[in-house]
Amino acid sequence: EFFFPALPPLLFPTYFHWHTFYIAYTKKYWVDLAWMLTFYIRFFYTYGSLLETKTLNSLISLHRMLESSWFVWVSQMNHIPMDIDYDKNLDWMSTQLQATCNVEQSLFNDWFTGHLNFQIEH
Repeated sequence: EFFFPALPPLLFPTYFHWHTFYIAYTKKYWVDLAWMLTFYIRFFYTYGSLLETKTLNSLISLHRMLESSWFVWVSQMNHIPMDIDYDKNLDWMSTQLQATCNVEQSLFNDWFTGHLNFQIEH
């Protein structure tokens, strides 16, 4: 009941975004961490003179929330749990075909999902 209103907007901003920095820091991937930080340095340098820091942080958060919602809807649309029985011991290909589904083709759906609505072929 609360999955789609609550989790998708928070998935990228809270989990993926901060967790990526956490992993780079804890595993001492200093070069990767420096490259990730260059995005924010360039972003704030470029737009910092036009907008306040609070507005820029809100803009990044809004972008991450929209990106996260799109990602969850597109990926979950085709990976809805299908009828899978683990006792059948099917080969990998047959199991994948039972675990995914294609979604009805339409001009909007093809554009919105980047043609990932053809999940079996993907």
